[in-house]
Amino acid sequence: MQAWGLIVLLVSKAAGHAAHIPDMEQDKSAGVLHSQRALAEVTEMIRISHLVHQGLVNLQPLTQAGHDLSMHSDMTFGNKIALLSGDYLLGNSCAELAGLRNQELVELISSAVRDLAESEFLGDRDEQNNPLPSKPLPRRETSTNETEDEDLVASDVLKPMPKDSCMGIPEKEWALRHILSAGSLLGKSCQGALKLAGHPEAIQNSGYLFGKHLSLAWQAGLDLEPYQSTTLPLNTTFSLVSAPILFHLDYDPSLYTEIQKGYVSVEDVDYEKIHSEVIKGPGLEKTKDLQRKHSLAAIKVLNLFPPSDARSALQNIIFAMQDL
Repeated sequence: MQAWGLIVLLVSKAAGHAAHIPDMEQDKSAGVLHSQRALAEVTEMIRISHLVHQGLVNLQPLTQAGHDLSMHSDMTFGNKIALLSGDYLLGNSCAELAGLRNQELVELISSAVRDLAESEFLGDRDEQNNPLPSKPLPRRETSTNETEDEDLVASDVLKPMPKDSCMGIPEKEWALRHILSAGSLLGKSCQGALKLAGHPEAIQNSGYLFGKHLSLAWQAGLDLEPYQSTTLPLNTTFSLVSAPILFHLDYDPSLYTEIQKGYVSVEDVDYEKIHSEVIKGPGLEKTKDLQRKHSLAAIKVLNLFPPSDARSALQNIIFAMQDL
């Protein structure tokens, strides 16, 4: 999901623009506005800068464990390059965003950058700042209202998400983590693109919902990849806050004992054991249902736009993730 700029441009083209937009602002050959193209570039730079910053390594445990000093020096240099490269991209994105001279758009994208930063401090972490799942809450019957609560957490554009009430509840915790780390940026970029096109607020919010649901559907698909095989290749690791694991912890909280071994480092966790246990439980089917849910929600938003090649391209992206 690296071509986020492309997604923003396709949404821009699918929705079109208001009649009052000046001809000078329009890129008629591409079917988008020049400002929308600039916003797509900003989105791509912010996303890449975030991924680069995530490559930073906490060197303190390495020095305490007496590792080779030459390796420590190389990793220090790598940290400096990652920090400076990420900062350069983020600085350029801020300058380009300011050049659009739209205060509401600047505030919107700034809130997405805030969400990216917050995602790096959400919930439990090991000493390398790798995320760990929250301790599962006691099992309880899920009511219809509680099932609908996830949409309140995941789709409200204006109100802050109730973070404390989400941790330990599988779908809510998963949605919260990935909205902050990915869905917020893509959703608000699509929302901002429709704002630049002069669409009413209701259509702008639909752009946010599309980007958010597409991001979550894609993430659910990524979470399923390590479980395509019944055996885990040697020395293979995967995210401990993925949807299959969170769902399995709700089904079998005893697996959390293995997760707790990762508080010093996730390398201490027995991934083969977790992999084999998750395959036996209901986590994979629930994750497939989760992916289908967000894919259908994204399709529903797309149907609000008139038929076009751009809308078909976005639908094909969703269909490629799974057979709907």
